[in-house]
Amino acid sequence: MKPMMKSLILGSAAMLAGSGAQAADLPVKAKAVEYVKICSLYGAGFYYIPGTDTCIKLGGYLRAEVALGTNSDYNWTSSGVGGAHNRLSNYYTARSREDFNIDTRTATEYGVVRTFFDGVFSWTTGGYAGSGTGLTGGATAYDAAPSGTNGSGSIAGGSLGVYFAFIQFAGFTVGKAVSQFSAPWTNYPANNFDGLWGGGGTVTGVNQFTYTADFGQGVTAAISAQDQVQYYQAGLVNVSGITSSGIVGGAYGLNDIGGSRSPDLVGMVRVDQAWGLFQASVAAHDNHAGYYGGDETTGHPGDKWGWAVQLALSIKNIPTGAGDTINIQGVYTDGATRYNAQDLAPIAFSMFGGTGLAGAYQSVGFASAPDAVFVAGSGLQTIKTYGFNGGYTHNWDPNWNTGIYGMWAAVRYTDAAKGFICGSTAMGALLVTGSTCNPDFNVMSAGVITRWTPVKNLTFSADLNWSRLDQKYFGAVAYAGSAATAKPAAVYELKDQNSLTLLLRAQRNW
Repeated sequence: MKPMMKSLILGSAAMLAGSGAQAADLPVKAKAVEYVKICSLYGAGFYYIPGTDTCIKLGGYLRAEVALGTNSDYNWTSSGVGGAHNRLSNYYTARSREDFNIDTRTATEYGVVRTFFDGVFSWTTGGYAGSGTGLTGGATAYDAAPSGTNGSGSIAGGSLGVYFAFIQFAGFTVGKAVSQFSAPWTNYPANNFDGLWGGGGTVTGVNQFTYTADFGQGVTAAISAQDQVQYYQAGLVNVSGITSSGIVGGAYGLNDIGGSRSPDLVGMVRVDQAWGLFQASVAAHDNHAGYYGGDETTGHPGDKWGWAVQLALSIKNIPTGAGDTINIQGVYTDGATRYNAQDLAPIAFSMFGGTGLAGAYQSVGFASAPDAVFVAGSGLQTIKTYGFNGGYTHNWDPNWNTGIYGMWAAVRYTDAAKGFICGSTAMGALLVTGSTCNPDFNVMSAGVITRWTPVKNLTFSADLNWSRLDQKYFGAVAYAGSAATAKPAAVYELKDQNSLTLLLRAQRNW
């Protein structure tokens, strides 16, 4: 064996020597390819962009879901054909969505420069509303922009949404990001349901210019100027345009907002430590109306600032189990309704149901929560709201958890505002003799959600929600009916209304 081994070694050496001699006659080899390198500075999933010192992370999710008992994904049946509760109402609304985000970070002598983008591509079931064009019978038309698209653009039957697009540098945040007023869980203390009142939240971001100071040990404070136009306008209602059909539809006149004047001003202080989190937020909101009438000569009400204050608390490491959490927040607003009814929550209600009133066809509950109301010659009468929401999540094991959640909120009109609405000719014509007018109302919700994660980043969930409109009118209305919701002209009892919905969701994060 030894002579054979020696021959193999010598033969191999000769071959290598020959190869080396031939290599001297070949062209110089190309520079080695610079493969993507892992960036460990900012956590898992980051890589260096080749040729730079910038780290990048790609992420997102794919979601498929169906909401039962609603025309919205995912909200309660608060108005329109959903609130009509008849043959035009959807028994299900389905959505498929792909979310894609890009996170880049670069270390500099001034700190980390970060950019973040998050966009979604969605397809959502529409619905059918009465078109009023049938010559010999009923007719409906497809709603190509179903509730829940949240202002995103329609593309080939689907929609494209830009949720976040911001730059962070040296404590500054510029662009579309979650409002500094929002609690970290935005509108979701334990739920998938989108329609909770009881706290401000912009889960899809709002344009802002913010400075955040970090004092160490989890204590931060922020001041912010944020765009009020898209997400923080609940309406400035000119009651001079009130109609009987509009009242039942959830509107006390015409929305009469003027052009933008001032961004909303927000301040926030947060303590985020191992035990949990506490946050206090304040906001100021400029209410700037248009004109009393159709042109400049009719005059206008003066601007009036509204405001909001919110407290939020999260408790971790509670004795019921590892990872269990309690999230709760409460808010008070005056002329800044969207800081209570976050931008996905309904603020106009027109809901129909059964009745026990003799002579009535059905029952109806209607309500509206703008920022302020006015009539020709008056100033703005701001609307006050207050409420809270909260949730508790319990982990049964690493694969299963259940959350319970709820909210309650109140809307209160001033005596002058009630006079504008209840003293109108339209309201007088609508109310049946002996009925009373009061536009104040409450809303409430309760729900339970269970999630199953069989493998990492794949979750199946079921969220059952009950919501209620507690209206303060009494008696009945003589409603002229609506072709859009197929409601006939008849007497309708004024009554509180309920919504019961279920969301089934499958989501794969990546």
